[in-house]
Amino acid sequence: QSRGQEAVLTALAAQYSEEQGVEITVDSPGPADYLPKLQANAQSGKMPDVYSSFNATDMASFYRAGWAKDLTEELDAGWSADFSPAIIEMSTFEEGNNLDVAPGIYTVHWETQTYGFLVNPALAGFTATDAPATTGAFIDALVNAGGGNFAVAASLTPQLVQAAASNWLTDDQIAATFNGEDPWEQDAWAGAFQFLVDLKDAGVIANGALLGGQGDNPEVETAFFTQSTAAIFDASPGVSVGFKTNPEFEDYFSIGILAADGGTQPPRSPGVPGKGAVINPKSAAADNALAFVKWLTAPEQQTAFATDARILPANPEILASDAVPAQLTGFAAGVETIQLMSATFTTDVKTAIVAESERLVLGESTVDEALANIQAAQDRTS
Repeated sequence: QSRGQEAVLTALAAQYSEEQGVEITVDSPGPADYLPKLQANAQSGKMPDVYSSFNATDMASFYRAGWAKDLTEELDAGWSADFSPAIIEMSTFEEGNNLDVAPGIYTVHWETQTYGFLVNPALAGFTATDAPATTGAFIDALVNAGGGNFAVAASLTPQLVQAAASNWLTDDQIAATFNGEDPWEQDAWAGAFQFLVDLKDAGVIANGALLGGQGDNPEVETAFFTQSTAAIFDASPGVSVGFKTNPEFEDYFSIGILAADGGTQPPRSPGVPGKGAVINPKSAAADNALAFVKWLTAPEQQTAFATDARILPANPEILASDAVPAQLTGFAAGVETIQLMSATFTTDVKTAIVAESERLVLGESTVDEALANIQAAQDRTS
C-alpha cells in the first residue's frame, strides 16, 4: 500500500479482526520493494492469501501462473453494485488480450485512479479558478512563474503520452496502437511526445531532466509536497501520499488532462483501477480472504478510504459525495471521461517509452527517432 493508505487499511483490518474473529496480518512493503517481494513469494510457492493489485502489465505473470481467483461469478451475483461500471470494465481481461491472460476479472478495487497535474498556486502563479486549460497556456504560465518548476517521473511518461495522445485519438485507436494494429509512427503520437519537447524547450522541467530509476515518482511527489516544485504530473493517489508526507500543506489543487493546441478529440485521462485486492485461490484461507475483501470494498469502508486516506473511491455514489477531498477535484472530474481501454502497454514498449522520454528531454534524440525505437519495441512483442 502507499504511505497514504497503509494506516487506513491497517485500522480496517483490525476492525474486521475484532468483529469477525479472523486474524489479519498486513504486510506493506514500499512501492519499489513490492513486486520483487511478490515475485520471490511466487517462486517459493508462498504467496499471501490476499495481495495488492498493481498495474496490469506487472501483474499479468501472476494471473497467468494461477495465483489469482477469477471473481467474475461473484461480481455477477451482486458484488458489482459496489463498483462503477468503468472500474469493472477496466478490470476485465477480454478474450485475446495482449498480455495473454485468460479471460476474467482477477481484481476488485476500492479506488479509482486518474491522472492529471498537482499545482501549488503560490509557486505556479495561478489558481484553480484561472488554471490554464491547454498545454501551451500551461507552459507559458510556468515560464512566467520562473521556469524550472515542473516535474514528471520518467516512470509516468507512458501515462503522460497516453493522456496527451487522447487529444487526437479515440480509446479504440489508442488500444489499436497498444495491440500493434496501428503504428506508433503517426502524427498523434508525435504530438503527444512533442509536449515533452515543448516543456524542455521552454525551460520549465526541473533540473532540465526527468527523474528516473526506482522510486522516481515518490521523489517527485516529495519535491511537490515539500513545496520545492510548482507543478507535477501525477496520479490521483499522490494526494493521499501528500497527506501522509506533509499533512499541514493543503493549499494546492489538481487539474485534469490538458487540451492540446490543434487537438481533434477531448483530452481524457488514462483509466486504471487504483488500489485493490487479488485473492490467492491456492490458499487454504481463500474463502475467508474473499469474505474480507467483500467487506473491505463495501460502501462504508470505501468511504473511510476516501475521507481518511484521500483517494477517489470506486463506488460512484461515494465519488459524487462530500467524502472526496477538495484537492482531488481535478482528478475526480476526469472520471466521467476516463479512457476505457481493452489493451495496455507491453513491457518492452513501456520500457522504451520511458527511455525515449528521458533522451528527448536531454536533447539526445528527436521525436521521430523516439517513435521509431518504440515501434521497434512493439514489433518485437506483437
